[in-house]
Amino acid sequence: MSFTSIFNLAALVVTLAAVCGWINHRWLRLPHSIGLVLIALAVSFAALMLDAVVPALRLESTVRDTLTQIDFHDTLMTGMLGFLLFAGALHVDLDHLVSRRWAISTLATVGILLSTGLVGGGTYLLAGLAGLDVPLPYCLVFGALISPTDPIAVLSILKKTTVPATLEAKIAGESLFNDGVGVVLFAILVAVATGGGEHGAELTAGGIVRLLITEAVGGGLLGLVAGYVAFRAMKAIDEHNLEVLITLALVMGTYALAQQLHLSGPIAMVVAGLFIGNRGTRLAMSETTRDHVEKFWSLIDEILNSLLFLAIGFEVFALTLTPAMLWIAMVAIPLVLAARFISVSVPILTLRLWHDFTPGAIPVLTWGGLRGGISVALALSLPLSPVRDQILAATYGVVVFSIVVQGLTIERVVRATVRPRT
Repeated sequence: MSFTSIFNLAALVVTLAAVCGWINHRWLRLPHSIGLVLIALAVSFAALMLDAVVPALRLESTVRDTLTQIDFHDTLMTGMLGFLLFAGALHVDLDHLVSRRWAISTLATVGILLSTGLVGGGTYLLAGLAGLDVPLPYCLVFGALISPTDPIAVLSILKKTTVPATLEAKIAGESLFNDGVGVVLFAILVAVATGGGEHGAELTAGGIVRLLITEAVGGGLLGLVAGYVAFRAMKAIDEHNLEVLITLALVMGTYALAQQLHLSGPIAMVVAGLFIGNRGTRLAMSETTRDHVEKFWSLIDEILNSLLFLAIGFEVFALTLTPAMLWIAMVAIPLVLAARFISVSVPILTLRLWHDFTPGAIPVLTWGGLRGGISVALALSLPLSPVRDQILAATYGVVVFSIVVQGLTIERVVRATVRPRT
């Protein structure tokens, strides 16, 4: 793709995001991310219906051709994700996370593995009952890509929702860390399903455990070291523009290095963001620098979130819309919610023997576990196969329901289930 076409495509996407954002703010007044998804979905379905009535317009093929120029998986996972995770972690209270480390770490590991197994097994049984031939390994792939809660969607909704501090820390902490585990698990299961791939040499029980530990722990250590280097560099100077540039270099350089070293880039970004946000802003920055850094990353976060949620709405053109695909999407929603409920309940009920939890923690964590762009990106990255469209339909149905329905009603769930003690 030439530079001119890349610029034109970027100009189109940014302009659409601005127009849709203005329409939402002016008339719909929904949370920004939800409003963008709904507007993009409405425009997408209107275009599909108009194309069905007047085929000569060729709207669907035109939009689909445009979308194919954007590799959603590559754009999000190697482009936007590092910036979004760093920006999100920058504003999370590290002390709150540390005080709830057992709940967060258990939900982000045991919870993910349990949910992956439950969703995978449930998908296999339901597909068999419906007469669909979906191999068990691909069912587990779907479980791995849909089980992690999306930190981008979660943090976006938490900004507009009043949640007790104890629960907010658990929801935010789990979403920040479990996507790193989920992405590694997804890569391993794809290799199993396709009979090899990038991780083919490690497809033993011991190899899988080593890979998970290496990527997760290695990514965390890389983020900590890189964050400390940036911290020392900023502490030695007082020049707000240069310090903003250092944070930008921290994100881009560390994420690129993590990919080269085969470590978890998402976890590295979360650790680096937590370090700079909790130590760097207090000990290495002047008041002026802190203000510039926070405003810069707040703006980056808002712009990239707008582009991401708009893209999620338009990715409906990537689906093959048939009655069977719609049925798959509808069935996947209660299955994923049920698996989420169990994968949250088991760790919390176990840990409750030693730790106190906010009343209502299980329903709020269940309903607040939003899925988003990461799940869509992983589904779109799957190699072509007879079951790819079915997995994509199920993923898209869960993601849209999660962002729109769960995102709009999470505050009601909090009010209905959380008693005064927080």
